[in-house]
Amino acid sequence: MSNQDAALRYVVLDTETTGLEHALGHRVIEVAGVELLGRRLTGAHFHQYLRPDRDSDPGALEKHGLTTEFLADKPRFEDIADALIEFLRGATLIIHNAAFDVGFLDSELRRCGRPTLDMVCPPPLDTLPLAREMHPGKRNTLDALCERYDVDNSRRTYHGALLDSELLADVYLAMTRGQESLVMDLEPARPTSVSGQAASAAEAAQLAARLRVPQADATELAEHARTLAGIEKASKGACLWLHGYAQAAQAGSTDIP
Repeated sequence: MSNQDAALRYVVLDTETTGLEHALGHRVIEVAGVELLGRRLTGAHFHQYLRPDRDSDPGALEKHGLTTEFLADKPRFEDIADALIEFLRGATLIIHNAAFDVGFLDSELRRCGRPTLDMVCPPPLDTLPLAREMHPGKRNTLDALCERYDVDNSRRTYHGALLDSELLADVYLAMTRGQESLVMDLEPARPTSVSGQAASAAEAAQLAARLRVPQADATELAEHARTLAGIEKASKGACLWLHGYAQAAQAGSTDIP
């Protein structure tokens, strides 16, 4: 993998758990991630069911359908922790409601003496606040976003970490489509959340690094100068671009301000 490709590596991540609060002893029972390179799914993924050594709460079981009996012969988290860390290492994680999944995974990692996610990966990109900014006042669950962006979620009879990661990858790509053409806007107007920073700064800056910026030739510069002179005459000396261009020319620069 080239350094350029590595800089654009994302993993869309999801977990299923026995309940809502890791602080109350609830555990991760399924973890999955799918890899994106340069905004394309590569087919590389991580997926594992886990034995939690406890039952799921009824509400959680209703969502994911992963029974204690089904999970009884699965590995424990500590058995797969190193493989998970290696798959995630260096990637920017894309997660819907990141605090939930990161909290559970960090709890599991600490439990087995492994480094937490902030020691392995850059800060995650949370698609939930991003969706709320883009669609204020609307439902922004994964199902709602799938419907909004025409992502087929007909297989989602239960919540499942691998399927949900795949769906979220499609949703994220749909939500951020067109950013490639806006990568020169590297300083957006005061992003209000982590999602704003990630969508407009992190990804945009990475993509901008790949752009080739053509320079104007002598003919184009001369035509530009003639156009500015016309504006200067029409505005009675108020063409700021012309004055900036003249200053750049005096400084020996061929860049058009």
